[in-house]
Amino acid sequence: QVQLTESGGGLVQAGGSLRLSCAASERTLRNSFMGWFRQAPGKEHTFLASIRWSSGTLYYAESVKGRFTISADNAKNTVYLEMNSLKPEDTAVYYCAARSDYAPKYEYWGQGTQVTVSS
Repeated sequence: QVQLTESGGGLVQAGGSLRLSCAASERTLRNSFMGWFRQAPGKEHTFLASIRWSSGTLYYAESVKGRFTISADNAKNTVYLEMNSLKPEDTAVYYCAARSDYAPKYEYWGQGTQVTVSS
């Protein structure tokens, strides 16, 4: 079982920045891809960004391109999500997730961290 632990959420004013961290218990084929999602109240999980440990290949949702940046520190088994120019509509619980290369969906999830953007 891959364990994922997020941190870095909090309250920030509109226009501000936050950096979320996701520490993984391992960096193996079981969690080749690491992703960030968010869930606003009453809505489903929304994909934000992902990174592949081995190649550094990045994917972003169109809605966050240019504002959010995903990165990884392989030595620390940690993935980051740098969020800039935050808006009130970015308010949500942010989740880190992981999957293997061939899994059709993300299999492992963190507990989530709350991000609240005030206007």
